[in-house]
Amino acid sequence: MRKNDTDRLWLTALSECNEVQRRRLAGVRAIEIGRGGLLYVCKLTGMSHHTIIKGMKEVRNTKRRPTTRLRKEGGGRKKIVDKNPDVKKEIEKILEENTAGNPMNKLRWTNKSTYTISNELKNKHQTISEVTVGRIIKQLGYSLQTNVKSKESGTSQERDSQFKYINEQIRIFEKENMPVISVDTKKKELVGNFKNYWRKWQKKGKAEIVNVYDFESLAKGKAIPYGIYEVLKNNGFVNVGISHDTSEFAVESIRQWWKNIGKKNYKNAKKLLICADSGGSNASRSKLLKFYLQKFVNKTGLKITVCHFPPGTSKWNKIEHKMFSFISMNWKGKPLRNYEIILNLIEGTKTKKGLKIKAEMDKKIYELGKKNSEKELEKIHILNHNINPQWNYTIR
Repeated sequence: MRKNDTDRLWLTALSECNEVQRRRLAGVRAIEIGRGGLLYVCKLTGMSHHTIIKGMKEVRNTKRRPTTRLRKEGGGRKKIVDKNPDVKKEIEKILEENTAGNPMNKLRWTNKSTYTISNELKNKHQTISEVTVGRIIKQLGYSLQTNVKSKESGTSQERDSQFKYINEQIRIFEKENMPVISVDTKKKELVGNFKNYWRKWQKKGKAEIVNVYDFESLAKGKAIPYGIYEVLKNNGFVNVGISHDTSEFAVESIRQWWKNIGKKNYKNAKKLLICADSGGSNASRSKLLKFYLQKFVNKTGLKITVCHFPPGTSKWNKIEHKMFSFISMNWKGKPLRNYEIILNLIEGTKTKKGLKIKAEMDKKIYELGKKNSEKELEKIHILNHNINPQWNYTIR
């Protein structure tokens, strides 16, 4: 093989080595050539003659220990923590001021970013980069975290007991063949040519064109679907409002269900169990809800028991995964351009287990901010249950 070909193959092998291997391989090549080898390898590789000489010395050193390190131990600058052990304490002190420090301290009211802490330390004549600050913060056991929703009313024992109590009540009503309904309000929807998220199968290039922005001013109105799901019969009813999600609207939706469906399905019903969330129009503390339920009881003669799910546990309400989820799947990717489309899509929702849904429009305007008078509240005949009375009561 010619010398030029050998050099080309050798340079290819050299390019795949790390810096230690490169200088030692160059040193071996220079030793192999002999006289003039150092100059030849310098011109061939472009490496410094100091580097090649260092490689030659390392190759000839029989006492050299094998190692995978590229640098000698102890090289580079010393860590700031080693030079100034107090810097860790200073950083921890700054972080703790967020909760335990002097409330008049200015730093307390700033964002505790690595840049802020770095600048604060510089004011104390301690030069340190924000990257090093971040590394030390992690060593101290801190991490970036979001807020966690855990401030719920009621203890974990109360919440567990409430789930058991709701299941017991459902079993009792089921044995007596009395109606059990799960109620809630689905997310409000703008009516118009707006984007409806998720995708549906269409021919390529035939996607529906919708408005760029979802401004309420461009909408024909809004749809507020209040749902009633019959737990024992797998039937559903949705009352689509156009104004506000109030307690009056919630009870009116239940009344419409009873008038159109419930009364026919449960001809001998004397009582009704309602499973609802604890917030919004179904709030467990709402006096308006209880007032309008009392009016409904007076007209129908039904004894109504209400069991509220504890705050933060609405996903366990049957209506969420037995009815609303299927409605969302049925109208995915379809712009809700008018109320007729909305009603048809709701009523067109079917499942393998035989879910049937009836939908109606409610054009009544429900006012916000209504309040009960003392005389009206005195007319409410309410009996709080012994178990979790804040969530369970009967109106008769």
